[in-house]
Amino acid sequence: MPHVPEPVVYFVGAGPGDPELITVKGKNLLRRADVLVFAGSLVNPELVNQSDAPVRLDSWGMQLEEIVTEMEWHAKSGKTVVRLHSGDPSLFGAIIEQIAELKKRGVAAKIIPGVSSLFAAAAALQIELVLNGITDALVITRPAGKTLEEDHIPELSGLGATMAVFLGTDRFEEVTKKLTCPPDTPAAVVYHASWDDEKIIRGTVATIAQKAKEAKIEKTALLIIGQVVDPHNQYRRSHLYS
Repeated sequence: MPHVPEPVVYFVGAGPGDPELITVKGKNLLRRADVLVFAGSLVNPELVNQSDAPVRLDSWGMQLEEIVTEMEWHAKSGKTVVRLHSGDPSLFGAIIEQIAELKKRGVAAKIIPGVSSLFAAAAALQIELVLNGITDALVITRPAGKTLEEDHIPELSGLGATMAVFLGTDRFEEVTKKLTCPPDTPAAVVYHASWDDEKIIRGTVATIAQKAKEAKIEKTALLIIGQVVDPHNQYRRSHLYS
């Protein structure tokens, strides 16, 4: 009997926005996809248009079961199915529930990492997220909201680590009021990191929310807090250069 390949869905990290910031493996899968499932509100249309997939499905507004059913049907039909996620799928990608449901239905999943918007934001700011002599820790978190009852921002912000806050653009004022680090701690907001319309706002814990508001940044931005944002000469020379 001929070997029948196991049905599989490829979860591919699209990168932060710049269509060139996708891995070679991710781009190759994008090009040979028969079915492309993507969130139109988050993934750069230029990247979507690089795919010749005859079936393109914008998942924005669809329920989990609808998305999984579409991917299952096409995967079991022998198609190459690519689920394109913004940034890296492992950071607030909501992939686990998709993968679990696919496995229940006999469909495997393979994950292709991507460049996170966090790293694109750090590149835009020209900073290191952990820096010798300042901090050796990075906290990645999000504020409470519709899908999270309680956050730990007050406790986490007192650790002296660099903090990156995702999914909180519409609540920057609320977030900064929760912070327990000093009000003069450097902070930055990066809107649409790596996109053509990228914006960078710099300030402190005390000023950054108002500055972002004045710049009319209301969505798709990342808040980074910590001395690494404006380290002056406080850091120590790396041992790599000693």
